[in-house]
Amino acid sequence: MILQKSALFRQECFIDGEWLSSPDLLEVIDPSSQRLVGTVPSLGEMETRKAISAAHKAFPAWKTHTAKERSVLLKKWYELIICHARDLAEIMSREQGKPLAEAQREVMSCAAYVEWFAEEAKRVYGDTIPMAQKGKRIVVLKEPIGVCAAITPWNFPLSTIARKAAPALAAGCTVIVKPSSYTPFSALALAVLAEEAGFPPGTLNVITGQAETIGRILTSDRLVKKISFTGSTEVGRILMKDSSESLKKISLELGGHAPFIVFDDADIELAVSEAMISKFRNSGQTCVCANRFLIQNPIYEQFAEHFVRLVRNQLVVGPGMHMESNQGPLIDEKAVLKVENQIRDALEKGAKLAIGGKRLPGKGFFFEPTVLTEVTSEMAIAHEETFGPVAPLFRFKDEEEALRIANDSEYGLAAYFFSKDLARAWRMTENLECGMIGVNTGILSSEAAPFGGTKDSGMGREGSKYGIEEYLELKYMCIGGLERM
Repeated sequence: MILQKSALFRQECFIDGEWLSSPDLLEVIDPSSQRLVGTVPSLGEMETRKAISAAHKAFPAWKTHTAKERSVLLKKWYELIICHARDLAEIMSREQGKPLAEAQREVMSCAAYVEWFAEEAKRVYGDTIPMAQKGKRIVVLKEPIGVCAAITPWNFPLSTIARKAAPALAAGCTVIVKPSSYTPFSALALAVLAEEAGFPPGTLNVITGQAETIGRILTSDRLVKKISFTGSTEVGRILMKDSSESLKKISLELGGHAPFIVFDDADIELAVSEAMISKFRNSGQTCVCANRFLIQNPIYEQFAEHFVRLVRNQLVVGPGMHMESNQGPLIDEKAVLKVENQIRDALEKGAKLAIGGKRLPGKGFFFEPTVLTEVTSEMAIAHEETFGPVAPLFRFKDEEEALRIANDSEYGLAAYFFSKDLARAWRMTENLECGMIGVNTGILSSEAAPFGGTKDSGMGREGSKYGIEEYLELKYMCIGGLERM
């Protein structure tokens, strides 16, 4: 690939301020062409413990940096990300497959999180609490928790790192990032820019290798005080169990199965346009994307007709680096097979194929944007996260039924609904069992908002003023003897 700053494409890992290679390598494949993008070290136990030791060694000095000093370094990191946005987007598009314009938007989201937490570093406030006993005062302090491990996914390889590493660094913690083996180059490019920004050695480390081995060490080593993970619910359960012996603080952003509910009083054109964004962003490979479209009976046919027309006319499937593409590939063959199996199951049980339904021929893991109508609860797609460009349309008769269907899921990450009724907006928001609600919008992520879910979608929040709290411990000081002064 041709980059303006060729140094951003690194094929070594970053530990304790040094770039390290290994004879054992992992190949990174472009899902658009199935060609080799490059290789990264496949690190094991020794290198993982070296990264932990480096972060532990760097922690005492880093936590004593003033909040302003940490903020300044984060601001420099932010400025470098903005400066090299085009290169970062190309690296991401090559290894992950998403269209270049979409990758550029993710770079800006990544930068926004870094900028936000550069400011929040200066706003870690404690409290004073009235004391019942005379001559005593209570003061509450907030302190960085220590060494933090961030285990990040492939679908948003830059923004998920920023949502974890930026608040940790702002709070005074040191960080070890384990990126997905599908998308390590985005993480390594961020490390290049962090080094250039002037972060001390050991404060930010990036290691690559087999997830199971590295994850086991990060969860078992008592020097690691916090685990933050974004990924599947199944892996989240394993990490939580493995972290329990050392009682680590843990935050998990896991699977989703978001309902997208359209009531008959909604602005249908708005609902359809937002549905397009919510469903087909990143080719449906997002944890908060609309997975189940619940359409009220009186407008079902109208919504379906308009939705299918936009899918046909607006979506162009192709390699991410092609300027006309707005739908990239799925990440691998397994992802394609999952989508195929869900569609086959739905059709066998009575669903109708309105558009799409097939993988594209040739190289790459491309799949047609697909709309299924007359989908029912007996079908696998009603209960399983899809992570692909398939929109199943369900019917519902009233608000009670919509809530019942929407909440009939082990997941509780995001939900969306469209209505002009203000009273209904409050009722739905208060009764939907999930952590994030989009009302008359299909996009809700923001660095200023607390991102996270309930039920099997995990615990903890990222972004907003609440995000930095995940990396802090409370300490209270009781001061006595004041009546003698």
